[in-house]
Amino acid sequence: MTIVVATAGWSPTEWIDGLHAIDPARDVVAPEAMTDPAAVDYALVWKPEPGYLAGLPNLKVIFSLGAGVDHLTSDPALPDLPVVRIVDPDLTRRMTEWVVLQVLLHHRQQRAYDAQQQAKTWKSLRQWSAAEVRVGIMGLGVLGLDAARALASFGFPLAAWSRSPKTEPGIDCYSGEAGLAPFLARTDILVVLLPLTDDTRGILDARLVDGLAKDGPLGGPVIVNAGRGGLQVEDDLVAALNDGRLAGASLDVFVTEPLPATSPLWHAPNLTLTPHVAAESDPRALCRYVLGQIQAFERGEPLQNLVDRTRGY
Repeated sequence: MTIVVATAGWSPTEWIDGLHAIDPARDVVAPEAMTDPAAVDYALVWKPEPGYLAGLPNLKVIFSLGAGVDHLTSDPALPDLPVVRIVDPDLTRRMTEWVVLQVLLHHRQQRAYDAQQQAKTWKSLRQWSAAEVRVGIMGLGVLGLDAARALASFGFPLAAWSRSPKTEPGIDCYSGEAGLAPFLARTDILVVLLPLTDDTRGILDARLVDGLAKDGPLGGPVIVNAGRGGLQVEDDLVAALNDGRLAGASLDVFVTEPLPATSPLWHAPNLTLTPHVAAESDPRALCRYVLGQIQAFERGEPLQNLVDRTRGY
């Protein structure tokens, strides 16, 4: 039972070593070391070349080594096989840490204090209660729900928007096209954890920015995006930061990664950038998850966290 690890931009070594450490008898290879494509039963992938997976004739299951799966669903030759998303407590907690960090950074005006430090200025700024700052979360899946629960502990009034109706105690839930405008209108800090689909591509545009609350205590709305880069229209966000329609933003994902040196995002005001590390995968934890799924599958048990190919996530 051979596993191939194909990870564009990452070294597969840590994944291969991690899988071998748990199951030394399992044959695990990188694509360049694979001598017989027909021997491959499982593929662990991140951004494989389009058509690559179609060249593995006996492949049984595809594992996406990351929270998103658009790098697979965009492949027109993707085989009609089970695609398993990574859902792991370690990955989820890392994302929640990043979201809470960014929300608090804007809520407590840390960027303004950083600027004052550079200018050697000692000045107290108004600090608002969390109960006065309305947080809205776009995407109420595993990641969104965990982040919401953590933010609730600080007392932020919470709402969430999702494609289909959902209910969660303590969260005002909105859904669908009809629910988007009222959701945005009550949101001071928007946290975006949506998957990238045909319906969500470019959703973070000027129109969305203009729909956010203007009457909040932060001097304007804030966007925090750790979903996918393709969700955002980056020129629109830069323009909104420059003209003050956005009071701030934190972005971990970008349309083009690494972010080009020529991107105006580097110099946009009140913008915090991180290099797609909000929920950086820990190979040790994820290897246990993947092998556990494989072992259950080989016992005839159903796979967990399957991607719905019709929805794209």
